[in-house]
Amino acid sequence: MISKGMLLTGAGCLGAIVILGQTPAAPQSGPGVQALQDAKYPDFIATKCKTPPPPRGGGAGRGAGGGAAAGRGSAPAGPPEKSAYEVKAIPGVITDGQKWKSIWTGTGNNADGIVGTKDGGILVAQNTNSSVMKLDKDGKASISYMDTRTSGAVSMNKKGALFVVERMLPQAIWQLEPKRQLLADKYNGDPLDCTGGLLNDLTADSKGGVYFTMGGLYYASPRGEVTKQGTITGTNGLILSRDEKTLYVTGQIGPAPAPGGERGGGPGTPGTGGSLIAYDVQPDGLLKNERQFAMVGGDGTTIDSEGRLYTTQRNVGIQVVGPDGKFLGEIPTPLPIITVAFSGPDKKTLFAVANTQRFDEIFTIQMIAQGYKGRAK
Repeated sequence: MISKGMLLTGAGCLGAIVILGQTPAAPQSGPGVQALQDAKYPDFIATKCKTPPPPRGGGAGRGAGGGAAAGRGSAPAGPPEKSAYEVKAIPGVITDGQKWKSIWTGTGNNADGIVGTKDGGILVAQNTNSSVMKLDKDGKASISYMDTRTSGAVSMNKKGALFVVERMLPQAIWQLEPKRQLLADKYNGDPLDCTGGLLNDLTADSKGGVYFTMGGLYYASPRGEVTKQGTITGTNGLILSRDEKTLYVTGQIGPAPAPGGERGGGPGTPGTGGSLIAYDVQPDGLLKNERQFAMVGGDGTTIDSEGRLYTTQRNVGIQVVGPDGKFLGEIPTPLPIITVAFSGPDKKTLFAVANTQRFDEIFTIQMIAQGYKGRAK
């Protein structure tokens, strides 16, 4: 039996078993294992899918759980080497010379898909531990939810409803608050796994629905009906505008690039996810007017009180664009970052997560900009 305290030690007993020892010889399955790496996945697809998924490849699950699709053992076990960085001022966003502060480290794939909390902390999805961890504003850790089946990201809507993507086979989206219940686990009558993708990120609307990425872009209505949206591929992070009339998603319009052919990064240029794509949100939650919004973006994305977007891009840092899509600048980071969110007592602290799937670190930095207070993220 694993106690709550054991889960917190070194980011989790389950993570420590895998990380400190040798990779298990036996096939992996169950909690802590992402669906695409589950030993039972091929048989599940063969027996449960009326419509089989397309052949694997082209980034269907890219970015989930820290960007390493190969699963455990795909990155060095020890802490990665930090890079030198120098923060330059971005008017209205951040002052010159600000420094990142490390507030938590752990092992395993145990930090992803964060949102702010009312007391200035964050909620953190933990894959390996199948839990949702809370970090308070000082970095003190506790477990808020357990048995979340390889949890990959969390999102809270304006009314306080909390949702999580569960990456264990079979994959599903669950509501954790105000009542723990299933939202969606089917698409066109098949399990979500039959799409061939891996649940990645999500953003919850005030109607009780959820937009989520799984290779493509999908909407789960408040009734749990899942529909595919747009032509976007290589999807990753996503966020609703403050008024929920626009949805922003990292990815690219049209077919996914060939494996190994992802476009590189740089100031104001496409990242590994392609770019930020925007959609108009209709009253029923469905999307229209798919369009290129900004040539930045690759992973997790958040928004501030002025409508500026912050999107992570591997090996670059956090890129900032205005509500008009204009590139405003970059906030360099000591490690590649996969997800960001505003929190802190006045919501002027930016939290950022580094995750290699074997080592996790969470940082904070002080901002001029303030997060949007009408929603957790």
